[in-house]
Amino acid sequence: MDAVEDIKSRLSIEDVISEYVQLKRAGRNLKGLSPFSNEKTPSFMVSPEKQIWHDFSSGKGGNMFSFVMEVEGLDFRGALELLARKANIDLSNYRTGSQAKSGKQKERILQANELAAKFFQAHLKQHKAALEYVFKVRKINKETALSFRLGYAPNTGTALADFMKKRGFTDEELSRAGLVSVRFRTSDMFRGRIMIPLMDAQGQVIGFTGRQLIDQPNSPKYLNTPQTLLYDKSRHVFGLHLAKDSIRKLKFAVIVEGNMDVITSHQAGVTAVVATAGTAMTEAHLKGVGRFSPDIRLAFDQDDAGVAATERAIPLAQKAGVSLSIIDIQGGKDPDELIQKNPGAWKQAITNNNDVLDWLITQYQKRADLETYAGREQFKQAVLSSVKRLQSAGEQGVYMQKVAQILGYSNDAITDELKLLKIGKTTYRKPAIKPVPIDKTQLEGKRIQDRLMALCLLQPPLRFHLKTITTEMLFDDEARALLLFLQEHPDFSGTSEEMSALKDFIDYVKVISLQYEELYHDLGLLELRNEATRMQIRLVEQYVKTKKQILAEAMRVADDDETTQLLTQAKELDELLKQHKGAR
Repeated sequence: MDAVEDIKSRLSIEDVISEYVQLKRAGRNLKGLSPFSNEKTPSFMVSPEKQIWHDFSSGKGGNMFSFVMEVEGLDFRGALELLARKANIDLSNYRTGSQAKSGKQKERILQANELAAKFFQAHLKQHKAALEYVFKVRKINKETALSFRLGYAPNTGTALADFMKKRGFTDEELSRAGLVSVRFRTSDMFRGRIMIPLMDAQGQVIGFTGRQLIDQPNSPKYLNTPQTLLYDKSRHVFGLHLAKDSIRKLKFAVIVEGNMDVITSHQAGVTAVVATAGTAMTEAHLKGVGRFSPDIRLAFDQDDAGVAATERAIPLAQKAGVSLSIIDIQGGKDPDELIQKNPGAWKQAITNNNDVLDWLITQYQKRADLETYAGREQFKQAVLSSVKRLQSAGEQGVYMQKVAQILGYSNDAITDELKLLKIGKTTYRKPAIKPVPIDKTQLEGKRIQDRLMALCLLQPPLRFHLKTITTEMLFDDEARALLLFLQEHPDFSGTSEEMSALKDFIDYVKVISLQYEELYHDLGLLELRNEATRMQIRLVEQYVKTKKQILAEAMRVADDDETTQLLTQAKELDELLKQHKGAR
Protein backbone atom coordinates (compact mmCIF):
# COMPACT_ATOMS: atom_id res chain seq x y z
CA MET A 1 0.00 0.00 0.00
CA ASP A 2 1.42 3.46 -0.92
CA ALA A 3 1.45 6.50 1.35
CA VAL A 4 -1.71 8.07 -0.11
CA GLU A 5 -3.81 4.95 0.34
CA ASP A 6 -2.36 4.36 3.78
CA ILE A 7 -3.38 7.86 4.86
CA LYS A 8 -6.89 7.42 3.44
CA SER A 9 -7.27 4.16 5.36
CA ARG A 10 -6.43 5.90 8.66
CA LEU A 11 -8.22 9.22 8.24
CA SER A 12 -11.82 9.99 7.35
CA ILE A 13 -12.58 13.02 5.23
CA GLU A 14 -15.16 14.30 7.71
CA ASP A 15 -12.58 14.30 10.52
CA VAL A 16 -10.08 16.22 8.39
CA ILE A 17 -12.58 18.83 7.18
CA SER A 18 -14.27 19.27 10.56
CA GLU A 19 -11.04 20.84 11.82
CA TYR A 20 -11.80 23.74 9.46
CA VAL A 21 -15.58 23.67 8.97
CA GLN A 22 -18.37 23.12 11.48
CA LEU A 23 -20.32 20.25 9.90
CA LYS A 24 -23.90 19.21 10.60
CA ARG A 25 -25.74 16.08 9.48
CA ALA A 26 -27.92 16.55 6.37
CA GLY A 27 -29.30 13.10 5.55
CA ARG A 28 -26.51 10.81 4.44
CA ASN A 29 -24.15 13.78 4.04
CA LEU A 30 -22.72 16.59 6.14
CA LYS A 31 -23.21 20.29 5.49
CA GLY A 32 -21.44 23.49 6.59
CA LEU A 33 -20.54 27.04 5.64
CA SER A 34 -17.96 27.32 2.89
CA PRO A 35 -14.44 28.19 4.10
CA PHE A 36 -13.82 29.75 0.68
CA SER A 37 -16.54 32.41 0.73
CA ASN A 38 -18.58 34.54 3.12
CA GLU A 39 -21.85 32.71 2.49
CA LYS A 40 -24.63 32.79 5.10
CA THR A 41 -26.51 29.72 3.84
CA PRO A 42 -24.48 26.48 4.06
CA SER A 43 -23.62 25.02 0.68
CA PHE A 44 -20.46 23.11 1.54
CA MET A 45 -21.16 19.35 1.39
CA VAL A 46 -19.15 16.33 2.57
CA SER A 47 -19.94 12.72 1.70
CA PRO A 48 -18.45 10.31 4.29
CA GLU A 49 -19.60 7.42 2.11
CA LYS A 50 -17.78 8.58 -1.01
CA GLN A 51 -15.01 10.38 0.90
CA ILE A 52 -15.41 13.51 -1.21
CA TRP A 53 -16.45 17.15 -0.67
CA HIS A 54 -18.02 19.81 -2.85
CA ASP A 55 -18.46 23.52 -2.31
CA PHE A 56 -21.39 24.86 -4.31
CA SER A 57 -20.51 28.49 -3.61
CA SER A 58 -17.12 28.23 -5.31
CA GLY A 59 -17.52 25.16 -7.50
CA LYS A 60 -14.53 23.48 -5.88
CA GLY A 61 -14.43 19.87 -4.75
CA GLY A 62 -12.40 16.69 -4.43
CA ASN A 63 -10.89 14.40 -1.80
CA MET A 64 -9.17 15.17 1.52
CA PHE A 65 -5.90 15.95 -0.25
CA SER A 66 -7.45 18.53 -2.58
CA PHE A 67 -9.27 20.11 0.37
CA VAL A 68 -6.08 20.51 2.39
CA MET A 69 -4.31 21.88 -0.68
CA GLU A 70 -7.06 24.50 -1.10
CA VAL A 71 -7.57 25.50 2.51
CA GLU A 72 -3.87 25.50 3.46
CA GLY A 73 -2.51 26.83 0.18
CA LEU A 74 -0.22 23.81 -0.25
CA ASP A 75 0.98 21.79 -3.20
CA PHE A 76 0.31 18.05 -3.20
CA ARG A 77 3.59 17.26 -1.47
CA GLY A 78 2.80 19.67 1.38
CA ALA A 79 -0.70 18.25 1.78
CA LEU A 80 0.73 14.71 1.86
CA GLU A 81 3.15 15.63 4.64
CA LEU A 82 0.46 17.41 6.68
CA LEU A 83 -2.01 14.53 6.45
CA ALA A 84 0.73 12.00 7.15
CA ARG A 85 1.41 13.74 10.46
CA LYS A 86 -2.28 13.68 11.31
CA ALA A 87 -2.37 9.96 10.53
CA ASN A 88 0.81 9.35 12.52
CA ILE A 89 2.48 7.94 9.42
CA ASP A 90 6.25 8.20 8.89
CA LEU A 91 6.73 9.05 5.22
CA SER A 92 10.38 8.02 5.44
CA ASN A 93 9.16 4.41 5.46
CA TYR A 94 7.96 5.00 1.89
CA ARG A 95 11.25 6.44 0.73
CA THR A 96 14.69 5.01 0.12
CA GLY A 97 18.25 6.23 0.55
CA SER A 98 18.82 9.98 0.69
CA GLN A 99 15.07 10.77 0.68
CA ALA A 100 14.58 8.90 3.93
CA LYS A 101 17.61 10.58 5.49
CA SER A 102 16.40 14.03 4.44
CA GLY A 103 12.93 13.33 5.82
CA LYS A 104 14.30 12.35 9.22
CA GLN A 105 16.56 15.41 9.28
CA LYS A 106 13.59 17.68 8.55
CA GLU A 107 11.62 16.10 11.35
CA ARG A 108 14.49 16.64 13.80
CA ILE A 109 14.78 20.29 12.72
CA LEU A 110 11.07 20.76 13.36
CA GLN A 111 11.40 19.18 16.78
CA ALA A 112 14.44 21.31 17.62
CA ASN A 113 12.78 24.55 16.50
CA GLU A 114 9.61 23.81 18.45
CA LEU A 115 11.59 23.11 21.61
CA ALA A 116 13.73 26.23 21.04
CA ALA A 117 10.59 28.37 20.65
CA LYS A 118 9.32 27.15 24.02
CA PHE A 119 12.75 27.81 25.54
CA PHE A 120 12.75 31.41 24.24
CA GLN A 121 9.17 31.97 25.43
CA ALA A 122 10.07 30.80 28.93
CA HIS A 123 13.07 33.14 29.09
CA LEU A 124 11.01 36.13 27.95
CA LYS A 125 8.91 35.75 31.10
CA GLN A 126 12.06 35.85 33.22
CA HIS A 127 13.82 38.84 31.62
CA LYS A 128 12.64 42.25 32.82
CA ALA A 129 14.27 44.33 30.04
CA ALA A 130 12.92 42.04 27.33
CA LEU A 131 9.41 42.21 28.80
CA GLU A 132 9.62 45.99 28.97
CA TYR A 133 10.73 46.18 25.34
CA VAL A 134 7.92 43.94 24.09
CA PHE A 135 5.05 45.32 26.17
CA LYS A 136 6.02 48.94 26.79
CA VAL A 137 8.35 49.99 23.98
CA ARG A 138 6.66 48.06 21.15
CA LYS A 139 3.25 48.15 22.87
CA ILE A 140 2.45 44.51 22.12
CA ASN A 141 -0.21 42.99 24.33
CA LYS A 142 -0.05 39.57 25.95
CA GLU A 143 -2.51 37.93 23.55
CA THR A 144 -0.52 39.05 20.49
CA ALA A 145 2.79 38.01 22.06
CA LEU A 146 1.36 34.53 22.64
CA SER A 147 -0.13 34.31 19.14
CA PHE A 148 3.23 35.05 17.54
CA ARG A 149 5.10 33.12 20.25
CA LEU A 150 7.55 35.93 21.01
CA GLY A 151 10.52 35.04 23.20
CA TYR A 152 13.96 36.07 24.36
CA ALA A 153 17.38 34.47 23.75
CA PRO A 154 19.69 34.67 26.81
CA ASN A 155 22.98 36.45 26.26
CA THR A 156 25.16 33.84 27.99
CA GLY A 157 26.52 32.27 24.79
CA THR A 158 25.52 28.61 25.21
CA ALA A 159 22.25 28.65 27.17
CA LEU A 160 20.15 27.23 24.33
CA ALA A 161 22.83 24.76 23.21
CA ASP A 162 23.19 23.40 26.75
CA PHE A 163 19.41 23.08 27.13
CA MET A 164 18.96 21.32 23.79
CA LYS A 165 21.81 18.88 24.39
CA LYS A 166 20.18 17.81 27.63
CA ARG A 167 17.09 17.03 25.57
CA GLY A 168 19.05 14.71 23.28
CA PHE A 169 20.03 16.98 20.36
CA THR A 170 23.56 16.85 18.97
CA ASP A 171 25.75 19.75 17.83
CA GLU A 172 25.28 18.58 14.24
CA GLU A 173 21.49 18.60 14.54
CA LEU A 174 21.44 22.03 16.17
CA SER A 175 23.76 23.42 13.50
CA ARG A 176 21.58 21.90 10.77
CA ALA A 177 18.60 23.69 12.33
CA GLY A 178 20.49 27.00 12.35
CA LEU A 179 20.28 27.30 16.15
CA VAL A 180 24.00 27.20 16.93
CA SER A 181 27.31 28.08 15.33
CA VAL A 182 30.08 25.50 15.41
CA ARG A 183 32.79 27.39 13.52
CA PHE A 184 35.24 27.47 16.44
CA ARG A 185 33.17 26.11 19.30
CA THR A 186 29.49 25.45 19.76
CA SER A 187 27.69 28.66 20.69
CA ASP A 188 24.15 29.95 20.36
CA MET A 189 23.29 31.61 17.05
CA PHE A 190 20.97 34.07 18.83
CA ARG A 191 22.08 35.92 21.97
CA GLY A 192 20.51 38.85 23.78
CA ARG A 193 17.72 39.17 21.21
CA ILE A 194 13.94 39.32 21.13
CA MET A 195 12.98 36.15 19.28
CA ILE A 196 10.27 36.00 16.64
CA PRO A 197 9.56 32.44 15.42
CA LEU A 198 9.23 32.01 11.66
CA MET A 199 6.40 29.59 10.94
CA ASP A 200 5.19 27.87 7.81
CA ALA A 201 1.60 28.09 6.59
CA GLN A 202 0.58 25.38 9.06
CA GLY A 203 2.13 27.14 12.06
CA GLN A 204 5.19 24.90 12.40
CA VAL A 205 8.34 26.70 13.55
CA ILE A 206 10.93 26.53 10.75
CA GLY A 207 13.32 29.27 11.89
CA PHE A 208 13.71 32.50 13.83
CA THR A 209 14.33 36.21 13.51
CA GLY A 210 16.23 37.76 16.41
CA ARG A 211 15.94 41.51 17.08
CA GLN A 212 18.67 43.17 19.14
CA LEU A 213 17.38 44.15 22.56
CA ILE A 214 20.13 46.76 22.82
CA ASP A 215 21.43 48.18 19.51
CA GLN A 216 25.13 47.49 19.03
CA PRO A 217 27.46 48.85 16.33
CA ASN A 218 28.77 46.42 13.70
CA SER A 219 26.06 43.94 14.61
CA PRO A 220 22.89 43.47 12.55
CA LYS A 221 19.72 44.79 14.17
CA TYR A 222 17.88 41.72 12.86
CA LEU A 223 19.44 38.28 12.53
CA ASN A 224 17.69 35.48 10.66
CA THR A 225 18.11 31.73 10.74
CA PRO A 226 20.46 30.77 7.86
CA GLN A 227 19.02 28.64 5.09
CA THR A 228 18.17 25.13 6.26
CA LEU A 229 16.29 22.13 4.91
CA LEU A 230 13.10 23.85 6.12
CA TYR A 231 13.78 27.60 6.02
CA ASP A 232 14.33 29.36 2.69
CA LYS A 233 14.33 33.15 2.95
CA SER A 234 13.33 33.49 -0.72
CA ARG A 235 10.14 31.48 -0.11
CA HIS A 236 9.09 32.07 3.48
CA VAL A 237 6.12 34.38 4.10
CA PHE A 238 5.94 35.60 7.68
CA GLY A 239 2.55 35.43 9.42
CA LEU A 240 0.79 33.43 6.70
CA HIS A 241 -0.42 30.79 9.17
CA LEU A 242 -2.39 33.48 11.04
CA ALA A 243 -3.38 35.54 8.00
CA LYS A 244 -4.53 32.94 5.46
CA ASP A 245 -8.15 32.71 6.64
CA SER A 246 -8.59 36.48 6.54
CA ILE A 247 -6.91 36.68 3.14
CA ARG A 248 -9.25 34.04 1.77
CA LYS A 249 -12.37 35.71 3.19
CA LEU A 250 -11.42 39.31 2.32
CA LYS A 251 -10.09 38.22 -1.08
CA PHE A 252 -6.91 40.30 -0.81
CA ALA A 253 -3.56 40.18 0.97
CA VAL A 254 -1.32 42.95 2.23
CA ILE A 255 2.45 42.43 2.10
CA VAL A 256 4.60 44.62 4.35
CA GLU A 257 8.37 44.79 4.88
CA GLY A 258 8.86 43.91 8.52
CA ASN A 259 7.76 41.22 10.93
CA MET A 260 6.85 43.89 13.48
CA ASP A 261 4.55 45.54 10.92
CA VAL A 262 2.67 42.23 10.69
CA ILE A 263 2.47 41.77 14.46
CA THR A 264 1.13 45.25 15.22
CA SER A 265 -1.30 45.07 12.29
CA HIS A 266 -2.78 41.80 13.56
CA GLN A 267 -3.04 43.33 17.03
CA ALA A 268 -4.96 46.26 15.48
CA GLY A 269 -7.45 43.81 13.95
CA VAL A 270 -6.10 43.92 10.37
CA THR A 271 -5.11 40.30 9.95
CA ALA A 272 -4.83 39.79 6.16
CA VAL A 273 -1.24 41.00 6.47
CA VAL A 274 2.03 39.11 5.91
CA ALA A 275 5.68 40.02 5.32
CA THR A 276 8.62 38.93 3.23
CA ALA A 277 12.25 39.43 4.22
CA GLY A 278 12.44 43.19 3.85
CA THR A 279 11.96 44.32 0.27
CA ALA A 280 13.56 41.19 -1.20
CA MET A 281 10.38 40.04 -2.95
CA THR A 282 10.53 36.87 -5.04
CA GLU A 283 8.17 35.10 -7.40
CA ALA A 284 7.90 32.28 -4.84
CA HIS A 285 6.65 34.76 -2.21
CA LEU A 286 3.95 36.04 -4.54
CA LYS A 287 2.88 32.55 -5.54
CA GLY A 288 2.69 31.47 -1.91
CA VAL A 289 0.39 34.35 -0.99
CA GLY A 290 -1.43 34.18 -4.33
CA ARG A 291 -2.75 30.71 -3.50
CA PHE A 292 -5.13 32.40 -1.07
CA SER A 293 -5.94 35.50 -3.13
CA PRO A 294 -4.57 36.91 -6.40
CA ASP A 295 -5.20 40.47 -5.14
CA ILE A 296 -1.92 41.48 -3.48
CA ARG A 297 -1.32 44.94 -2.05
CA LEU A 298 2.17 46.15 -1.15
CA ALA A 299 2.78 48.45 1.81
CA PHE A 300 6.51 49.02 1.56
CA ASP A 301 8.36 51.93 3.14
CA GLN A 302 8.07 54.90 0.81
CA ASP A 303 11.77 55.57 0.34
CA ASP A 304 14.13 54.85 -2.57
CA ALA A 305 14.50 51.21 -1.50
CA GLY A 306 10.71 50.80 -1.41
CA VAL A 307 10.30 52.31 -4.87
CA ALA A 308 13.08 50.09 -6.26
CA ALA A 309 11.47 47.02 -4.67
CA THR A 310 8.13 47.93 -6.23
CA GLU A 311 9.77 48.18 -9.64
CA ARG A 312 11.28 44.73 -9.22
CA ALA A 313 7.94 43.27 -8.11
CA ILE A 314 6.08 44.18 -11.34
CA PRO A 315 7.51 41.45 -13.60
CA LEU A 316 7.48 38.96 -10.72
CA ALA A 317 3.77 39.54 -10.18
CA GLN A 318 3.06 38.94 -13.86
CA LYS A 319 4.95 35.65 -13.77
CA ALA A 320 3.17 34.60 -10.57
CA GLY A 321 -0.25 35.44 -12.03
CA VAL A 322 -1.25 37.93 -9.32
CA SER A 323 -2.61 41.46 -9.43
CA LEU A 324 -0.37 44.01 -7.73
CA SER A 325 -1.38 47.33 -6.18
CA ILE A 326 0.15 49.77 -3.71
CA ILE A 327 -1.00 51.04 -0.33
CA ASP A 328 0.05 54.66 0.14
CA ILE A 329 1.15 55.03 3.77
CA GLN A 330 0.51 58.55 5.01
CA GLY A 331 1.20 59.62 8.57
CA GLY A 332 4.03 57.16 9.23
CA LYS A 333 7.21 55.85 7.66
CA ASP A 334 5.89 52.28 7.86
CA PRO A 335 2.68 50.46 8.93
CA ASP A 336 3.94 49.92 12.49
CA GLU A 337 4.48 53.66 13.05
CA LEU A 338 1.10 54.51 11.51
CA ILE A 339 -0.67 51.91 13.66
CA GLN A 340 0.95 53.26 16.83
CA LYS A 341 -0.34 56.73 15.94
CA ASN A 342 -3.74 55.85 14.50
CA PRO A 343 -4.92 52.22 13.99
CA GLY A 344 -8.00 53.50 12.16
CA ALA A 345 -5.86 55.24 9.55
CA TRP A 346 -4.13 51.92 8.79
CA LYS A 347 -7.47 50.13 8.39
CA GLN A 348 -8.56 52.81 5.95
CA ALA A 349 -5.24 52.82 4.09
CA ILE A 350 -5.40 49.16 3.06
CA THR A 351 -8.66 49.78 1.19
CA ASN A 352 -7.29 52.84 -0.63
CA ASN A 353 -4.93 50.87 -2.85
CA ASN A 354 -3.52 52.30 -6.08
CA ASP A 355 -2.52 50.69 -9.36
CA VAL A 356 1.18 49.87 -9.12
CA LEU A 357 2.34 51.85 -12.16
CA ASP A 358 0.11 54.83 -11.38
CA TRP A 359 1.72 54.89 -7.94
CA LEU A 360 5.22 54.66 -9.40
CA ILE A 361 4.49 57.51 -11.81
CA THR A 362 3.37 59.66 -8.87
CA GLN A 363 6.56 58.79 -6.97
CA TYR A 364 8.75 59.61 -9.97
CA GLN A 365 6.97 62.92 -10.43
CA LYS A 366 7.77 63.82 -6.82
CA ARG A 367 11.42 62.91 -7.25
CA ALA A 368 12.07 64.61 -10.61
CA ASP A 369 11.94 68.30 -11.47
CA LEU A 370 9.79 68.21 -14.62
CA GLU A 371 10.53 71.89 -15.24
CA THR A 372 14.08 70.98 -16.30
CA TYR A 373 15.35 68.84 -19.15
CA ALA A 374 17.37 66.64 -16.79
CA GLY A 375 14.32 66.06 -14.61
CA ARG A 376 12.12 65.12 -17.57
CA GLU A 377 14.75 62.66 -18.79
CA GLN A 378 15.01 61.12 -15.33
CA PHE A 379 11.21 60.74 -15.15
CA LYS A 380 10.92 59.32 -18.66
CA GLN A 381 13.66 56.73 -18.23
CA ALA A 382 12.40 55.59 -14.84
CA VAL A 383 8.77 55.14 -15.94
CA LEU A 384 9.57 53.53 -19.29
CA SER A 385 11.88 51.02 -17.59
CA SER A 386 8.82 49.76 -15.67
CA VAL A 387 6.47 50.00 -18.67
CA LYS A 388 8.95 47.93 -20.71
CA ARG A 389 8.45 45.03 -18.29
CA LEU A 390 4.70 44.87 -18.83
CA GLN A 391 3.76 41.81 -20.85
CA SER A 392 0.59 43.33 -22.29
CA ALA A 393 1.03 45.62 -25.30
CA GLY A 394 -2.30 47.21 -24.43
CA GLU A 395 -1.11 48.12 -20.95
CA GLN A 396 2.12 49.48 -22.37
CA GLY A 397 0.11 51.70 -24.71
CA VAL A 398 -1.98 53.13 -21.86
CA TYR A 399 1.06 54.13 -19.83
CA MET A 400 3.00 55.44 -22.81
CA GLN A 401 0.10 57.82 -23.41
CA LYS A 402 0.23 58.95 -19.79
CA VAL A 403 3.97 59.61 -20.04
CA ALA A 404 3.47 61.56 -23.27
CA GLN A 405 0.72 63.69 -21.70
CA ILE A 406 2.75 64.45 -18.56
CA LEU A 407 5.84 65.46 -20.54
CA GLY A 408 4.03 67.11 -23.46
CA TYR A 409 5.65 64.73 -25.96
CA SER A 410 3.98 62.97 -28.88
CA ASN A 411 2.83 59.35 -28.49
CA ASP A 412 5.10 58.35 -31.40
CA ALA A 413 8.16 59.81 -29.68
CA ILE A 414 7.49 57.85 -26.49
CA THR A 415 6.80 54.69 -28.50
CA ASP A 416 10.17 55.07 -30.25
CA GLU A 417 11.89 55.62 -26.88
CA LEU A 418 10.37 52.43 -25.49
CA LYS A 419 11.55 50.40 -28.48
CA LEU A 420 15.10 51.65 -28.03
CA LEU A 421 15.14 51.12 -24.27
CA LYS A 422 17.17 48.10 -23.17
CA ILE A 423 16.78 46.65 -19.70
CA GLY A 424 18.02 43.55 -17.95
CA LYS A 425 16.03 41.23 -15.74
CA THR A 426 16.20 43.78 -12.94
CA THR A 427 17.01 47.47 -13.21
CA TYR A 428 18.71 49.01 -10.22
CA ARG A 429 20.00 52.06 -12.06
CA LYS A 430 18.22 55.32 -11.40
CA PRO A 431 20.74 58.12 -11.98
CA ALA A 432 19.32 61.60 -11.60
CA ILE A 433 21.55 62.88 -14.43
CA LYS A 434 23.77 61.00 -16.83
CA PRO A 435 27.45 61.08 -15.82
CA VAL A 436 29.80 63.19 -17.88
CA PRO A 437 31.46 60.79 -20.35
CA ILE A 438 35.09 61.11 -19.24
CA ASP A 439 36.78 57.78 -19.82
CA LYS A 440 39.61 58.19 -17.29
CA THR A 441 37.22 59.32 -14.60
CA GLN A 442 34.90 56.38 -15.18
CA LEU A 443 37.81 53.95 -15.24
CA GLU A 444 39.18 55.22 -11.93
CA GLY A 445 35.71 55.36 -10.40
CA LYS A 446 34.99 51.78 -11.37
CA ARG A 447 38.30 50.65 -9.87
CA ILE A 448 37.42 52.33 -6.55
CA GLN A 449 33.88 50.92 -6.69
CA ASP A 450 35.08 47.36 -7.29
CA ARG A 451 37.59 47.46 -4.46
CA LEU A 452 35.03 48.76 -1.98
CA MET A 453 32.48 46.15 -3.05
CA ALA A 454 35.10 43.38 -2.80
CA LEU A 455 36.07 44.41 0.72
CA CYS A 456 32.46 44.57 1.89
CA LEU A 457 31.44 41.33 0.19
CA LEU A 458 34.23 39.24 1.69
CA GLN A 459 34.51 41.01 5.06
CA PRO A 460 31.07 41.35 6.73
CA PRO A 461 32.40 43.64 9.53
CA LEU A 462 33.15 46.26 6.85
CA ARG A 463 29.63 46.43 5.43
CA PHE A 464 28.70 49.46 7.50
CA HIS A 465 30.67 51.43 4.88
CA LEU A 466 27.82 50.73 2.43
CA LYS A 467 25.12 52.41 4.52
CA THR A 468 25.72 55.82 2.93
CA ILE A 469 26.54 54.57 -0.57
CA THR A 470 23.75 54.84 -3.13
CA THR A 471 23.30 53.18 -6.51
CA GLU A 472 23.80 56.56 -8.17
CA MET A 473 27.42 56.59 -6.96
CA LEU A 474 28.25 53.34 -8.78
CA PHE A 475 29.19 52.78 -12.40
CA ASP A 476 27.48 49.60 -13.61
CA ASP A 477 24.39 47.51 -12.99
CA GLU A 478 26.22 44.53 -11.49
CA ALA A 479 27.78 46.66 -8.76
CA ARG A 480 24.43 48.33 -8.08
CA ALA A 481 22.76 44.94 -7.80
CA LEU A 482 25.39 43.70 -5.34
CA LEU A 483 25.15 46.93 -3.31
CA LEU A 484 21.38 46.56 -2.90
CA PHE A 485 21.76 42.88 -2.07
CA LEU A 486 24.33 43.53 0.70
CA GLN A 487 22.28 46.42 2.09
CA GLU A 488 19.23 44.17 2.25
CA HIS A 489 21.21 41.13 3.51
CA PRO A 490 23.87 42.47 5.91
CA ASP A 491 24.21 39.02 7.48
CA PHE A 492 25.05 37.31 4.17
CA SER A 493 27.85 34.84 4.89
CA GLY A 494 28.54 33.34 1.46
CA THR A 495 27.52 29.73 2.02
CA SER A 496 26.87 27.61 -1.04
CA GLU A 497 23.10 27.89 -0.55
CA GLU A 498 23.24 31.66 -0.16
CA MET A 499 25.45 32.10 -3.22
CA SER A 500 22.54 31.03 -5.41
CA ALA A 501 20.92 34.38 -4.62
CA LEU A 502 23.77 36.07 -6.52
CA LYS A 503 23.29 34.10 -9.72
CA ASP A 504 22.14 37.12 -11.77
CA PHE A 505 25.48 38.85 -11.21
CA ILE A 506 27.70 35.95 -10.19
CA ASP A 507 30.37 36.80 -12.79
CA TYR A 508 30.87 40.22 -11.19
CA VAL A 509 31.12 38.59 -7.75
CA LYS A 510 33.82 36.23 -9.05
CA VAL A 511 35.80 39.08 -10.59
CA ILE A 512 35.88 41.24 -7.45
CA SER A 513 36.62 38.16 -5.31
CA LEU A 514 39.68 37.59 -7.46
CA GLN A 515 40.68 41.24 -7.01
CA TYR A 516 40.36 40.82 -3.25
CA GLU A 517 42.65 37.78 -3.27
CA GLU A 518 45.25 39.67 -5.27
CA LEU A 519 45.14 42.93 -3.30
CA TYR A 520 44.14 42.17 0.27
CA HIS A 521 44.66 38.50 1.11
CA ASP A 522 47.48 39.14 3.59
CA LEU A 523 46.07 42.21 5.37
CA GLY A 524 44.60 42.26 8.89
CA LEU A 525 41.12 43.53 9.72
CA LEU A 526 42.37 46.96 10.89
CA GLU A 527 44.24 47.49 7.61
CA LEU A 528 41.21 46.31 5.65
CA ARG A 529 38.98 48.71 7.59
CA ASN A 530 41.30 51.62 6.76
CA GLU A 531 41.32 50.62 3.10
CA ALA A 532 37.52 50.38 3.01
CA THR A 533 37.24 53.82 4.60
CA ARG A 534 39.65 55.22 2.02
CA MET A 535 37.73 53.66 -0.88
CA GLN A 536 34.42 54.91 0.53
CA ILE A 537 35.68 58.50 0.72
CA ARG A 538 37.27 58.33 -2.74
CA LEU A 539 34.04 56.97 -4.21
CA VAL A 540 32.05 59.83 -2.68
CA GLU A 541 34.69 62.33 -3.87
CA GLN A 542 34.40 60.94 -7.39
CA TYR A 543 30.61 61.15 -7.25
CA VAL A 544 30.66 64.74 -5.96
CA LYS A 545 33.19 65.78 -8.60
CA THR A 546 31.14 64.28 -11.43
CA LYS A 547 27.88 65.77 -10.18
CA LYS A 548 29.48 69.22 -9.86
CA GLN A 549 30.69 69.02 -13.45
CA ILE A 550 27.12 68.29 -14.52
CA LEU A 551 25.78 71.14 -12.41
CA ALA A 552 28.34 73.53 -13.91
CA GLU A 553 27.19 72.57 -17.41
CA ALA A 554 23.55 73.03 -16.43
CA MET A 555 24.26 76.51 -14.97
CA ARG A 556 25.39 77.78 -18.36
CA VAL A 557 21.84 77.65 -19.74
CA ALA A 558 19.87 77.96 -16.49
CA ASP A 559 17.61 80.89 -15.58
CA ASP A 560 17.81 82.62 -12.19
CA ASP A 561 15.45 80.20 -10.39
CA GLU A 562 17.18 77.15 -11.80
CA THR A 563 20.59 78.59 -10.90
CA THR A 564 19.47 78.97 -7.28
CA GLN A 565 18.34 75.35 -7.21
CA LEU A 566 21.59 74.17 -8.78
CA LEU A 567 23.65 76.13 -6.24
CA THR A 568 21.65 74.48 -3.44
CA GLN A 569 22.44 71.07 -4.91
CA ALA A 570 26.12 72.00 -5.05
CA LYS A 571 26.10 72.95 -1.36
CA GLU A 572 24.41 69.65 -0.51
CA LEU A 573 27.17 67.80 -2.36
CA ASP A 574 29.83 69.69 -0.38
CA GLU A 575 28.06 68.77 2.84
CA LEU A 576 27.88 65.11 1.78
CA LEU A 577 31.63 65.00 1.19
CA LYS A 578 32.33 66.85 4.44
CA GLN A 579 30.30 64.29 6.42
CA HIS A 580 32.22 61.36 4.98
CA LYS A 581 35.61 62.93 5.56
CA GLY A 582 34.60 63.96 9.07
CA ALA A 583 33.58 60.38 9.94
CA ARG A 584 37.00 59.04 8.96
